[in-house]
Amino acid sequence: MFKGKPGLGQAKPKVHNHYISITYKLIPHFAISDELSYPPAPRESVGRTSMLRTRLKDSLKDAMKAKEARATSTLRLILAALKDRDIAERTKGNGDGLGDEAILDMLQKMVRQRHDSIEMYTKGGRDDLAKREGEEIEVIERFLPKQMDETDMRAAIEGVITELSASSVKDMGRVMSTLKERYPGRMDFGKASGIVKEALV
Repeated sequence: MFKGKPGLGQAKPKVHNHYISITYKLIPHFAISDELSYPPAPRESVGRTSMLRTRLKDSLKDAMKAKEARATSTLRLILAALKDRDIAERTKGNGDGLGDEAILDMLQKMVRQRHDSIEMYTKGGRDDLAKREGEEIEVIERFLPKQMDETDMRAAIEGVITELSASSVKDMGRVMSTLKERYPGRMDFGKASGIVKEALV
């Protein structure tokens, strides 16, 4: 054991040098070991990489390049609404945001809102605003699958009601849930809800 402090010109204790040499030899080993033990990078969430979300963003870029004013403004509205929905989902603990099915539902609601607006503007003699709403509908519907007409919708609803043996309004939730799983983006669930309610009363 060494006594006292080493002088200015005195070499440092060999033990200390030995300690340093060991440390320097081990550091690379630890670094390699840590790197190898890192878990693979997490895959992006389904909601963030959904095909529909990507299509919307790419379509906005294309519309801007082509200087399509109506498509550009409508797609910006869609993406702004999507961003708001994503934020709301995060507060509920869903970090993925909306998936394709929920995005389709959002687009359908946007179409319904514009149909209501067209009716209101037409009654008020604002054909210019009604035309604008109609143009927005055309843009939104580019991202929706072919819609079921009322005849097909009623047939699908009757089939699900029979399949689930639904017999009262209490079964409405189960029926609507099944319809949304089977016909995402194809069925107007606002109208479907009314038809289901009528059938179960």
